[in-house]
Amino acid sequence: MPSPSTSRPPHRRLLTAVLTTVALFATVAVSACGGSADAGGSADKLRIGYQRFGGLSLVKARGAAPDVEWSLFESGPALTEALKAGSIDIGQVGEAPPVFAAAGRIPFSVIGTSAPIPQGEAVLVKADRGYRSFADLKGKTVALNKGSNVHWLLVRLLEANNMTLKDIQVKYLKPAEGRPAFDGGQIDAWVIWDPYFALAEQPGVQVLADATGLASNREYVLATPRALDKRTDDIRAFLQRYREVTDWGIAHPEERASTLAPELKIPQDVTSRALARSARPLAPVTPAIGDELQAITDSFIALELIPGPVDLRSRVDDRFSAVFQ
Repeated sequence: MPSPSTSRPPHRRLLTAVLTTVALFATVAVSACGGSADAGGSADKLRIGYQRFGGLSLVKARGAAPDVEWSLFESGPALTEALKAGSIDIGQVGEAPPVFAAAGRIPFSVIGTSAPIPQGEAVLVKADRGYRSFADLKGKTVALNKGSNVHWLLVRLLEANNMTLKDIQVKYLKPAEGRPAFDGGQIDAWVIWDPYFALAEQPGVQVLADATGLASNREYVLATPRALDKRTDDIRAFLQRYREVTDWGIAHPEERASTLAPELKIPQDVTSRALARSARPLAPVTPAIGDELQAITDSFIALELIPGPVDLRSRVDDRFSAVFQ
C-alpha cells in the first residue's frame, strides 16, 4: 500500500494561506497606525483645503509649503464636507460655512481668522434693470451659494431694509451656476464674492451693495480635532508660513497679483482689482470672534435656516494665536 501522504488537504492549505495573508496585513496596518504620523504627523503630508482666491491660494502659488497636500474647493460648504469626510486636515472658509457645518455636527475648531473684508462680497445687478437699492429687489429673484459667506450678507441686507426672506425669491446656485444665470437674465441679482465678483464686473453690471457696515466677511481657518491632537507642531509651522506669505503679499501687491493670476487662471488686472479690496492680514481668534460667530449662528437659527441650538463659541481654539499676532 502506498504510504499515507503527510501533506495537508488542499482546503486546509488554502485556509492557512488566507490566515497568513490576513495576519500580514494586520501587522502592516498596526505598524502604520502606530508610527510617527500618529505621534507627530511628520510622516504624512498635512492636507490643506483651499478656495480659489482665498488667502491660502497665495501660499500654494508661491510654493511656500511644498510639504503639504492641496485640495481645491469651489466654496466653503464643499470644503466643510471634506472636513466631515476626513479628507483634509485644515481648510479656509468665510463666515457662514462654520455655522452650517456646526449645525450639521461636523467636527472642527476655528483656529485663525482675518481682518474684516466687507468690500470683498457684493450684490450685483444689471444696470439697465433700474434698481437703485436692495429694497428694489422686493419680489425679485436673488441667487447665492447656500451656506457661504454671502448667505450672511443676504440676511443682513434683508434686516437693514426691513425685509424678510419671504419678500424675495431666493435661488441657491453655486458660483459656476450663478454667473451664466446672471449673464443670461435668469435672475435679477447675484450675491457673490471675489474673485467671481471681480470677474463679473463687466460693462452694464452694477454693484448694488457690498457688506460695508453689515458683515465683516472674515476668512476663518478650520481644523479637524484629530489634526489638532496629532499634528499640532505641523499645523503651527504651516500657519507660520501662511502668516509670512500673507504679510509679504500685502507689502508687495504687484508681485502678489502676478503670482496669483496664473494660479487663479484669470487676467492679472482682474486679480489686482479683487486683491485691492479683498486681501487682508491674518488675525488671532479671540472671545470677541467667538461672539461674532455666535451672533451669526443665532440669526440663522431664528430664521430657521439651521436647526438649533448650536454653540459656536466652544469651537474657537486660540492655541495658535501667537502665530497671528
